Amino acid sequence: MLENYRDVAPQGTVELLRQLGRQVEGKSMVHVNSTRYGGGVAEMLHRLLPLFEELGIKVRWEVMTGSDLFYRTTKSFHNALQGTRQRITPELYDAFIECNRDNAKRLNLEAEFAMIHDPQPAALIDARPHGARWIWRCHIDVSTPQHSVWQFLRPFVVRYDAAVFSLPKFSQRLPLPQFLVYPSIDPFSEKNRELEPDEIDRVLQRLGVPRDKPILLQVSRFDRFKDPVGVVAAYRLVKKSHDCRLVLAGGTAT
Repeated sequence: MLENYRDVAPQGTVELLRQLGRQVEGKSMVHVNSTRYGGGVAEMLHRLLPLFEELGIKVRWEVMTGSDLFYRTTKSFHNALQGTRQRITPELYDAFIECNRDNAKRLNLEAEFAMIHDPQPAALIDARPHGARWIWRCHIDVSTPQHSVWQFLRPFVVRYDAAVFSLPKFSQRLPLPQFLVYPSIDPFSEKNRELEPDEIDRVLQRLGVPRDKPILLQVSRFDRFKDPVGVVAAYRLVKKSHDCRLVLAGGTAT
């Protein structure tokens, strides 16, 4: 599978990955997130795990579960950490802690390395096996969080061995090593494959989108953090010199 990327990755990338893989070959690793399907993290893990395995890493994927109250809580956390004011009651904080404790008992966290994705499972650090190295990977922008929510989450985050962010400006100052994994796409995923003209025609016809002019398109879930207002502003700029049609395509968050 890794060889498929040779023609699209920068020269030498595949060889470098294989060289790095030999240094950790046979090591065990577990990824933990909050959903098996839906959302960018789950989509990414479905593609990444086979690559880890090809490099000789014994990798697993554990998914935490929780009550409706827990997922309402983490949705509020998600919004608050990205700067939208939320009302977080003591009951919600307690639900977050309790769900992480329950999952710590249920999940198999035995591995030499762990990658814990986003805020939902951050408190699992309490259950880190002795000698394991844990990394917190943050996929959202926490640069301007609601202070109370970040102050609640930060004591868990600072106990990790490292943190990974998507951009420098999305991060927080932390007393631990921080790394960057810049936004990217998988050119071989279903979402990014080339479409045949007749397939495009069928979709546009089904959705009632005319083909009489060029389309300016955003594909994402309907979420203020995807900046649809910015897309509309871009459309207005383009419209001044090019006649086109704006299409916002997506769905609700999972």
